Amino acid sequence: MKPTNQQLREIAAGFGANITDEDATFFGEVLGPLFDLTDAALTGPDALPEVKYPRSPGVRPPAEDNPLNAWYYKTEVKGAATGKLAGKTVALKDTVLLAGVPLMNGASVMEGYVPEVDATIVTRMLDEGATITGKAVCEYFCLSGSSFTSATGPVHNPVKYGYSAGGSSSGSAALVGNGEVDMSIGGDQAGSIRIPAAFSGVVGMKPTHGLVPYSGIMSMETTIDHIGPMTNTVADNALLLEVLAGPDGYDDRQAGVRADTYTEELERGVEGLRIGIIDEGFGREESEEAVDTAVLAAAELLGKLGATVERISVPLHNDIGNIYLPMIAEGMVRQFTFGGGVASGAAGFYPPSLIEKINTLGLRADEWPDTAKVLTLLGSWVTQTYGGRIYGKGQNLKRHATLQYGELFKEWDLLLTPTLPMCAMPLPGEDDDRMSRIGQAWCMLANTSPYNYTGNPAISVPCGRNEDGLPAGLQLIGKRYDERTIYRAAAAFEANFDWKSS
Repeated sequence: MKPTNQQLREIAAGFGANITDEDATFFGEVLGPLFDLTDAALTGPDALPEVKYPRSPGVRPPAEDNPLNAWYYKTEVKGAATGKLAGKTVALKDTVLLAGVPLMNGASVMEGYVPEVDATIVTRMLDEGATITGKAVCEYFCLSGSSFTSATGPVHNPVKYGYSAGGSSSGSAALVGNGEVDMSIGGDQAGSIRIPAAFSGVVGMKPTHGLVPYSGIMSMETTIDHIGPMTNTVADNALLLEVLAGPDGYDDRQAGVRADTYTEELERGVEGLRIGIIDEGFGREESEEAVDTAVLAAAELLGKLGATVERISVPLHNDIGNIYLPMIAEGMVRQFTFGGGVASGAAGFYPPSLIEKINTLGLRADEWPDTAKVLTLLGSWVTQTYGGRIYGKGQNLKRHATLQYGELFKEWDLLLTPTLPMCAMPLPGEDDDRMSRIGQAWCMLANTSPYNYTGNPAISVPCGRNEDGLPAGLQLIGKRYDERTIYRAAAAFEANFDWKSS
């Protein structure tokens, strides 16, 4: 399809060139053969991975079959007859492409989209015998740490109905916590695996950046995208990560990836490990005393089990917040809002149907919740005002922060904080104003988002309850590609503490 002279003049004006009709005619003649090549490229093959296992589109379950409103779609895709995950049921966060089954990303503007390809991790789980039973509700464009922004309605906490399940992988946590699936997949750009894991009393691992391929998953921003397992036990979590991890040949987030057999040392204990308790993760303005108390008790238990546990100060834990949100907002609007979901210069596979769908989202932005509008406004303003300087500075400082944490891990095997400063709060009601809703969506990110920035792996394990019976989460952070040590400590804690009877 060839542009008209007027279209060429408008395109040129967009990058500051004022061309005449005569210029436009000339450029049109020069570009004519290239426009023909573009048309030919669009009609050629897409070279997408093969869809290997049969499935049905599934159904949107009625309320009586969806007690926490945590399912978006239910289906059944049976994998191989044998494998590490044989007999295990898995729910996918509704950012993960499952061919033939609707994907919504929590957003009304995505409703009706059906992908034509499976994400890499879907194929890996099915090859290892898993049965995928459906898509779990997530927050609108994954931009909330609470569980009330999805277009399908709020997701309820599996421990206490009417309370937040956490976000943005809200349904993934609720379905595991409620016993409706054995395992689930969550995504994490600022804490979206660990937040709902902590609120809902399940185990959630954000692996090292790039360890698990993101191919075939809706991306927010390539440098902070993480995907990982959510389960009821540490052993199941480690098992699922063994299946998910490793290069897939598409995703260039995976340079230098080193997968491992994470289940091998689960019974080794913590004898000899050095664990640093980050002071800056406690006693925050938003902190709940019961959470700090539970997490410090968990640290004390790890000490009694043989680890060396000491309090340390890591000022960088707080400093990262100064650049993180502006940088990520800018990256998000470049890639997702205005880039069709395609990251410039990033290898991967890009389903044409998804690009086409994302490119229509701006036409219905009035449907977006405040969380999506606010971050898009921030990212757009930063982009237009600073022209890439914020994003560039953020990436420069990211390397510095990663190196600083690398130095810390020369002395400490693990770092420890509360996953979140608080337990789950009641879901907003009709009387809650817009500002309080935004506050609830983002009030819990301080201890989780630093490790999206540096890419270090971090797990949330339930470690106690507050006076309302709601779970608190213990966060253990490790050096890059050392998920094995995190699992070792998490398993030792889990074996010696029952949070449900605490």
